[in-house]
Amino acid sequence: MAEGSGEVVAVPATGAANGLNNGAGGPSAQTNNPLSRKLRKILDTRLDNDKEMLEALKALSTFFVENSLRTRRNLRGDIERRSLAINEEFVSIFKEVKEELESIHEDVQAMNSCCQDMTCRLQAAKEQTQDLIIKTTKLQAESQTLEIRAQVADAFLSKFQLTSDEMSLLRGTREGPITEDFFKALGRVKQIHNDVKVLLRTNQQTAGLEIMEQMALLQETSYERLYRWAQSECRALTQESCDISPVLTQAMEALQDRPVLYKYTLDEFGTARRSTVVRGFIDALTRGGPGGTPRPIEMHSHDPLRYVGDMLAWLHQATASEKEHLEALLKHVTTQGVEENIQEVVGHITEGVCRPLKVRIEQVIVAEPGAVLLYKISNLLKFYHHTISGIVGNSATTLLTTIEEMHLLSKKIFFSSLSLHASKLMDKVELPPPDLGPSSALNQTLMLLREVLASHDSSVVPLDARQADFVQVLSCVLDPLLQMCTVSASNLGTADMATFMVNSLYMMKTTLALFEFTDRRLEMLQFQIEAHLDTLINEQASYVLTRAGVSYIYNTIQQHKPEQGPLANFPNLDSVALKAAMVQFDRYLSAPDNLLMPQLNFLLSATVKEQIIKQSTELVCRAYGEVHAAVMSPVNEYKDPESILHRSPQQVQTLLS
Repeated sequence: MAEGSGEVVAVPATGAANGLNNGAGGPSAQTNNPLSRKLRKILDTRLDNDKEMLEALKALSTFFVENSLRTRRNLRGDIERRSLAINEEFVSIFKEVKEELESIHEDVQAMNSCCQDMTCRLQAAKEQTQDLIIKTTKLQAESQTLEIRAQVADAFLSKFQLTSDEMSLLRGTREGPITEDFFKALGRVKQIHNDVKVLLRTNQQTAGLEIMEQMALLQETSYERLYRWAQSECRALTQESCDISPVLTQAMEALQDRPVLYKYTLDEFGTARRSTVVRGFIDALTRGGPGGTPRPIEMHSHDPLRYVGDMLAWLHQATASEKEHLEALLKHVTTQGVEENIQEVVGHITEGVCRPLKVRIEQVIVAEPGAVLLYKISNLLKFYHHTISGIVGNSATTLLTTIEEMHLLSKKIFFSSLSLHASKLMDKVELPPPDLGPSSALNQTLMLLREVLASHDSSVVPLDARQADFVQVLSCVLDPLLQMCTVSASNLGTADMATFMVNSLYMMKTTLALFEFTDRRLEMLQFQIEAHLDTLINEQASYVLTRAGVSYIYNTIQQHKPEQGPLANFPNLDSVALKAAMVQFDRYLSAPDNLLMPQLNFLLSATVKEQIIKQSTELVCRAYGEVHAAVMSPVNEYKDPESILHRSPQQVQTLLS
């Protein structure tokens, strides 16, 4: 491209190369040739790494669309014109920017003037309001102090004063209802009364004393109102089914801080419930339950045991119910002696029924329905005394005292009835029956004793009390019976007396063996039976020896002394007499059952009969052994004793066993 002409001169590649190679100067001429250097530089340039060249070519491609001689010649002019257009456009745009900046500058200048004016005015205002600001700051500080004091005052009032609602709750009308909010307010008063003690330890003692006095007065007023309300509520509890409201329970919990009011309220409750229980007891006696079910208790007055039992059962249920009511009333009370209070009030409630109960039970007992019924009634009274004492405790309540008095009365009349029966036994003693069995009086008395002991065994009174009664009953009945049997058998023979006594004692023993606490008496009866058995055993042995022809021989041998000489020389003890006796003894050995006393067939116990036969047989064998030893002894000078007693004692024992 030639400078200034705007033309681009195209140099053929071959000619250029030839010119380079054929120059007059050689290699150095080629090196110094500007055109050659440019071409070389162009040829050596790597367009891939020359970003500026690439960008220039891209820009050129936007308007250089035709590669012709004309366009190549006008390329420079086009570029310059394009550059001029761009510059003109830039100048136009920049002019607008300049105008905008000038406008902004004017606005800033105006704002600066305004700010300076405002600063001057503020400075002037500040100088004028300096005193006002100081006063305002001081007032703000005082306001904060007053606000803190107000908060402290509010906290103090909320801590040590009641709200208007709480005051109205506590100072309500006397007949007004009591709600749970009342107890919350009362608890608040108590809390303030306790918290104000802190003020007494500070420099606020005057305020503390005033607040304490105010709260104390308010407490007394509140407790007085609460007491009146609780008293009214307790008076209204006259229904058979007593429903203790939770508010009344809370009232008793609150009143425990005032023992006198608490006690008066309990007394009022006990008085109301006492009249209810008395009315309910009379209705149960005369009217029965609702609709006639259950039937009135007095409808069963012809049955003494059921009559007394129904009355005591009703009282037991009523006592348990009243205790449950009191426990519900005082379930939140935490002071000591609550259980004693319950027992005392229950005793007061049940005291009203003691008079009608005592009159009716006395009528039953004094009518003397019989020893067995009296004893059952006595045990029934003892049982309910023990049961009710478990409810009301061991305190000497009037109800327990009444039941105990009736128990002692029934027991006294019972033993009087037994003693009367025993005295009648001794007034007219019967002779033993022909069969030497128990007399009718003995059978009747044992039947009475059996019924008494059966009711005693089924009794639910404590074990120690039952045992003490048992000993007394046996002493009251058995001792007169034994005396009667002894007197009745006094005119009998030895065997008859022993048989009658064994039968009578055996009946007593079999009667007592069915019951508890009879071991000592059974042992005593067994000793007496064995004494009479010894008599029967000796009588049976004597009976056998006499009828077997051995009695005279045995008695003579036992009484024989050596200085009297040999037995063979005694009359009726020679060999002939002994042989005759042995013939009779052999008949006994062949049929020992034929030689039994008639009295043995009257024995009621087959075991006793077998025992008598067995032991009497042993005595017979022992007697025969002594006779055999005496006959076989050379001292007695029997000739050929084996021919006289041809059976040894062992053979006799074998035959009789």
